[in-house]
Amino acid sequence: MRIYPYLLIALFSVFVSCKDDESARLEANEKVSKKNEQIFEIINKAWVFNSPQPSPALQNRIQNWSEWRLFISELEQKPKSSIGAFQQKAKTLSLKVNDLQNHIPASFNKPEIISRIMTLSTKIKSLDLYINLSYVQDQKVIKLIPEINEELASLQSQMEEIIKKSEIRLEEGEAEMLRSVRDSIVKTAPEAPINLQQQKPSNTRGNSGIVPNLDPKQNR
Repeated sequence: MRIYPYLLIALFSVFVSCKDDESARLEANEKVSKKNEQIFEIINKAWVFNSPQPSPALQNRIQNWSEWRLFISELEQKPKSSIGAFQQKAKTLSLKVNDLQNHIPASFNKPEIISRIMTLSTKIKSLDLYINLSYVQDQKVIKLIPEINEELASLQSQMEEIIKKSEIRLEEGEAEMLRSVRDSIVKTAPEAPINLQQQKPSNTRGNSGIVPNLDPKQNR
């Protein structure tokens, strides 16, 4: 019979221990929740991406570049609900920048564009990494946001430069073509007609059609 008090004490200890563990778990979860809320507020305030307004010429060139349009559209849509929404957004951006890197139009498929897209991709993937860690690296995340904006501006500026250079080459090509056409016309044009009025010999016939004798000896 004496075993029952010890058994009751043991069961009570287990119950108290479980209750303490549950309380500790709830307290830890509450701390994590509060920390996530703080991180959300920090990242939400800093999450501002600026895509420069393209010139009409560039807009016309990129309107059929679907990967670019989808990437910019995804970048400009800001998450609102929770830190989890920002984590999902970072994953999506990482996928979109991969598509961008793998589908570059021929007119922009140049080393200066490829290198800038690669740098932009590296920044976005770092953002994806830091925001999706079990302990979110909020300071590294907010540091990357203006860097991504800088890389995006640099990339778009380089695309504008390529457009300008192509327009200059086109103008030079048109001018050269016009010169060639003009020279060709000059070379193949017939010679100017002879001025018959200046080259017409003097008329030595009279009205009767008989050539008058102008030798004075014969008139004697």
